[in-house]
Amino acid sequence: MSESRRTVPFLAALLPFAVMIATMMTTILIFDGSPHLPLLIGAVVAGLVAWRYGHGWKDIEGYIYEGITKVLPAVVILMLVGLLISAWVAGGVVGTMVYYGLEYLSPGAFLPTLMLLCAVSTLMMGSSWSTIGTLGVAGMAAGTSMGLSPAALAGAIVSGAFFGDKMSPLSDTTILASGIAGTDIFAHIRHMLYTTVPGLIIALVVFAAMAGGHQGAELDQAIAAVIGSLQANSVISPWLFLIPLAVPALALARVPAVPTLIVGIVLGSLAYLFVQGGDVASLFNLLQSGYVAHTGNAGVDKLLSQGGLDAMMYTISLAIIAMIFGGIMERTGMLNALVGGVVALARSGRALCAVTVGSSFLTNVVTAEQYISIIIPGRLYAGAFRDKGLHPKNLSRALEDGGTVTSALVPWSTDAIFVYSALGVSAWSYAPYAVLNYSVPLISIAMALAGFAIVSSRSSEATSPQAD
Repeated sequence: MSESRRTVPFLAALLPFAVMIATMMTTILIFDGSPHLPLLIGAVVAGLVAWRYGHGWKDIEGYIYEGITKVLPAVVILMLVGLLISAWVAGGVVGTMVYYGLEYLSPGAFLPTLMLLCAVSTLMMGSSWSTIGTLGVAGMAAGTSMGLSPAALAGAIVSGAFFGDKMSPLSDTTILASGIAGTDIFAHIRHMLYTTVPGLIIALVVFAAMAGGHQGAELDQAIAAVIGSLQANSVISPWLFLIPLAVPALALARVPAVPTLIVGIVLGSLAYLFVQGGDVASLFNLLQSGYVAHTGNAGVDKLLSQGGLDAMMYTISLAIIAMIFGGIMERTGMLNALVGGVVALARSGRALCAVTVGSSFLTNVVTAEQYISIIIPGRLYAGAFRDKGLHPKNLSRALEDGGTVTSALVPWSTDAIFVYSALGVSAWSYAPYAVLNYSVPLISIAMALAGFAIVSSRSSEATSPQAD
């Protein structure tokens, strides 16, 4: 078309986002539907707005493909996790972890213990997805057997995993945030202690209080029935713990996520063939379609029937559509119009820190991608932080407080999609229980507005920001 591209104004940029949110609320909350079509409708509206402001179809098509490209690493991991879950269930790994969890952990201590285990695991590995797809799956199975709420269990797993993801020097988001802001990674991690540790303590208190009422003879009988069914239908051995321990060991050795997950799949498959006595034909079938348990105990059958490549297709398609919407919004400048429009609200350094937290969350909602929620606000606000004499670690902390942990709260984000695929609980259900994920940004905003733990650029830890 002959019309040259023009900058998309704030209200026009807001239209696709508003349409997507309105259709999402209607579809999910009223019709109990899927988020796929609302995201697709939002992408169509974004494309029309882009066309109206001078972007041709070939350009918009390129934005779509670029958005899809960004989610391809997540698609690969989603497929591998589907295979890993079915292999570990079939190989008796999940059953063994459930068995010993039920033997040695009481329901009253299970939620806070599970959260701390997930936090430590992710601190070691640097990957929330690896923790959720392995330890989280087993924790869900054990906790459900105790009669605990699946939503509360998922909330504890997500809280712990994202604490570790935020605080680990091996985490890609931690490395990215410190790099974008231009500060030392360990100075960045120390500065995050002010907001993240209180969030962890609040979550521990909440989960300890929630779990207190799950006691009684009826529950003891149910747990005994699960333990008996597991013993009768599969080989339970502490040696099988070597398989899940191999995952953090490989991660600590700096082996990338994909080969680490492949090793986990191979070990689980070997356990199915040589420990559980399975055959190759059934192994290939369960890897494709998922493991289906036939123990005679309905609760255990529901617990163990999961995984498989086919089970990931729903979430993979959702991730692709979300990034179609996010790709158009980002590349046409509509996201910049939305996020950049709020920087004028920041009259002081305190307000700027609070606005950055909110902008990172808004970027998560619009683009459905954790990394973009760090990169774009980081680049937009780096100059403003310098101008106001603020140390760059204030920026890096605000990016993680508003971006890293809130991604799991957005139901169409790649993180929430992954949690749903691994644990079977949607963000609509677990978000109220993901205590750390929403308490940290609130604490961060409150501290910023109060002027607490805001460091000036005169600190010796400052370095030159890498992005303006």
